[in-house]
Order: sequence, then C-alpha cells, then structure tokens
Amino acid sequence: MIEYLVDGPLWYFSLAVFGIGVLWQLTSIVFARSKTDLSVARGSATGGAWRNVFSRFLPHPEIAPQIGVQVVAGYMFHLGLFALLFFAAPHVLFLQENLLGFGWTPMPHWAFIVASQFAFLGLIVLWLRRMLNPVSRLISTLDDHIAAILTFIVMLTGCFALLEGSTALRLLHRFTVELWLIYFPFSALMHTFTFLPSRAFTGAWFGRRGIDA
Repeated sequence: MIEYLVDGPLWYFSLAVFGIGVLWQLTSIVFARSKTDLSVARGSATGGAWRNVFSRFLPHPEIAPQIGVQVVAGYMFHLGLFALLFFAAPHVLFLQENLLGFGWTPMPHWAFIVASQFAFLGLIVLWLRRMLNPVSRLISTLDDHIAAILTFIVMLTGCFALLEGSTALRLLHRFTVELWLIYFPFSALMHTFTFLPSRAFTGAWFGRRGIDA
C-alpha cells in the first residue's frame, strides 16, 4: 500500500504541484505590473542586464576576502548537486525510464562520490555560516532553514537508497523527494529559476541609468 502511494499518486501529485507552482510563480513575475520608466536613458539596459548576469558569478574584489568561504561553499554545493541530479547513474536511468524516454552517459562511481562530498560539505558550510554569522542569522527566515534541511535530507536518503536491495530505503528517498517538490515552488528554492532573471532586471535598471554596479 505504501509503495503504491509513494510510487503512484503521491509522485504524480508532487510533480503536478511542482510544475503548476513553478509556472504560476514565473507567470506572476513576468506579468507583474511595473511603473513606466520615464527617466532619460544614460546607458544601455540590455548591456547592463548581460553584464550583471555574468559579473555576479564572482564577488566584487572589495568584498571577496570577507565572503570567500561562502562563495566557494556555494559553488561546491550547487555544482555538486547539479552533477548528482543529472549525472548520477540511478537518476539518469530514472529520467530515461519515467520522464524523458532517453538518457545519457552517467558519471563514473568515483565522480559520484566526489560530487556528493562536495554537495554535502558545501551545504553544511553554508548552513553553519547562516547560523554563526550574526547578520546572516538575523536576516534568515524559517523558510531558509527548512529548505536547507529538506535538501540535506533528500541527499542523505539518496545515499541510503544506493543500497538498491532495500525497497524501504528507496521509498524513503522518493518520499522525501516528493516533499521537496511540493515545497519547492513556495520557498526560497525558487531562486533556482529566478536568480538569472532577477540579475538581468537589476542590471538593466542600473544600466539604463548609466550606473556601473
């Protein structure tokens, strides 16, 4: 009964909530009303948008020493998680058989180990910094902590699920993934889809005003 619910109705429900929720959030942003900019253009909004999108992948030299650990940990976590999601052999097989109908060459086992260690270490360092840094702790919300903890649990149960002989561990991992998918559109996790558009919008705003930011 539990296996049927996790592999069937709850899986499709979580996918529906994720897809509809993400689409709704993005649509709300795209069609949000904004005031007409009547200021005289002093620069290129398009150039400012592109410049801001790419320049923000590295911190400004003035603040780099203060946030170096945060930047490195951020790249470790996000790149590690990306590799696990799309190149771990079980995920490639799952995507091929259940969603896409085609697959690609998965990463070797040693690369999986490296990517998982990077992802875990990066996430733990980021969360510890959020808790220990007074400013980060002050501006953090409950949503930030739930998103981090839920993502950690999903990755942890994924490691447990590598014991493919255990149906219970596989179901536990899939259940946590379904919770993660349901929570995703209504949380800080949405930055996955919004961080590039927000950079572009901010860069265009500054670029039009001739501000080199």
